[in-house]
Parts: sequence; C-alpha cells; structure tokens
Amino acid sequence: MDKKRISTNSIFEKEVAFSRAVVVDKTVYVSGCTGYNYATTTISDDIIEQTEQTFKNIEFALTQAGATLNDVVRVHYIVPDPTEFEKCWPTIRKYFEDIRPACTVFCAKLTSEKIKIEIEVTAVMP
Repeated sequence: MDKKRISTNSIFEKEVAFSRAVVVDKTVYVSGCTGYNYATTTISDDIIEQTEQTFKNIEFALTQAGATLNDVVRVHYIVPDPTEFEKCWPTIRKYFEDIRPACTVFCAKLTSEKIKIEIEVTAVMP
C-alpha cells in the first residue's frame, strides 16, 4: 500500500497532528476544509465567501495529491446552522454541477464560531 501525506503547513495541522489530505494508492482523503485563507490567515464572515475559499483549499489539496475536483466521488458538508446551507448551493453547483459526487450534509457545531461551513471530500484518481 502506497501512502502519501499532503500538508498546507498550517499551524493547525501541526498542533492537531493531522494531514490536509492522505493519498492511499489511488484514493485521496481530504480532511475537512474551511473558509480560512491560509495565505492571509483570515476568514470571511459570509458563508458564501467561506464556501468559495473552502473549495479553493480543497482544490489545492487535490492538486498536491495529483487529483482534481473531477475525481471527487464523495462529499460531506458540515454546517452549524442548517438554515444557511441553501445560500451555498450556487457555489456548490459551480464546482460540482457536472461531477455530482455522493453527498451527506451534517449539522454540527464547528471548532470556531467564525466557521460557517466545513467540507470534506474523497477522490479516486483514474
């Protein structure tokens, strides 16, 4: 079994001891990503902007693994306020309209009140 760890070198990854993604053979497991912009260490107050940044963070991890969004087969959305999730749909369609991965949405409190959405994906490379 081949295993490769992907990191964004965020302090959170080091402190909590996890990888942004792990590649096992042709499967990429991307940890839950949020709307933090790691270059500026900032996060928007707007769930739509957070969703957009979260997809950018996911794309970065997938690229480092040698995959793309087209390889995503499963997605988990985690939102603390389910009434806000519908606001994210246009952004989600922007990225997944033609891909249509299997999907589950969870409502759960996240690690910070600032975070309005967390997204985790699994991808299988060809």
